[in-house]
Amino acid sequence: MKIIRVHEFGGPEKLVCEEAPPPTPRENEILVRNAFIGVNFADVGMRNGSSSKTAITLYARPLPLTPGNEASGTVEALGPDVTGFVPGDKVAYRGVFEAYAEFVTVPVEKLLKVPTGVPMDVAGGCLTQGMTAHYVTHDAHPVRPGEWVLVHAAAGGTGSLVVQMAKLRGATVVATASTPEKVARAYENGADHVFNYSEADFEELSRSIPGFDGFHAVLDCVGAATFEKGLRLLRPRGNMVIFGMSSGPIPPFDLQRLNPLGSLSIRRTNLNDYIPTRHDLEVRAATVFDWIREGKITVRIGGRFPLADARLAHAELEERHSLGKLLLVP
Repeated sequence: MKIIRVHEFGGPEKLVCEEAPPPTPRENEILVRNAFIGVNFADVGMRNGSSSKTAITLYARPLPLTPGNEASGTVEALGPDVTGFVPGDKVAYRGVFEAYAEFVTVPVEKLLKVPTGVPMDVAGGCLTQGMTAHYVTHDAHPVRPGEWVLVHAAAGGTGSLVVQMAKLRGATVVATASTPEKVARAYENGADHVFNYSEADFEELSRSIPGFDGFHAVLDCVGAATFEKGLRLLRPRGNMVIFGMSSGPIPPFDLQRLNPLGSLSIRRTNLNDYIPTRHDLEVRAATVFDWIREGKITVRIGGRFPLADARLAHAELEERHSLGKLLLVP
């Protein structure tokens, strides 16, 4: 099979396509033939290693490594005594490392059946970002009708879904994006106001909106580049939820600053803590799948790349050219 490996940390060019024998499923494992593999910033962190500003300690792996942790595909073979699945089942998973390959062994407790009505490419790219958007808007900050919410990177894979789910919850959504095309996409996602932060000051523009009196929540996957301004835009007792750091980690911060700003709260979150059990995974994933089937949310595919061209997908993701989810296709 084809598999992507990283033998030394660095840029997209460090993603090397190699040949390897398919793995054999062991007890409580299922061999999945990948059809669509989701590309995420966590994969960039794995490839860059600990020296990178985008490195994510949670996903650190020793070299050589294979990036990736979500995909959709079909069941190829079952490990000993595995029940509940049969060869040919359409399935999806996330949180299973070494997904950049034609075949992956997946623990049974992490594998989900893809319901009828959910396209397989969407299934391969919706779990990480869809469940992230769901916990951000329903748990980390339960958005209430009438609230004002700021969403950064609102045309990206996760940001698009955060905007859509915040609107489902009845919020007024102010969004930021980096190009005119992305501004247009953020409006398509349902945002009420969208600012191009590469051309203007989103803090100043937010304050100029009629009726604006501070955000109830700032939902931020960008990190260092947006943190300070977002903090100043929160109303008293407002909540900042940080669920990514695509622009780099936030520098050390004095918590006492939250007091004079209005008793603010900051949460640094991770999806794994919101799906700690099989039941939690099934419930949150089912909600995402149901909303896709019902047309309540739209998962936009921003590009498809052959598995061997993983480096091109990483370059597009890091350069923020994509309008939606990027996928690798074995």
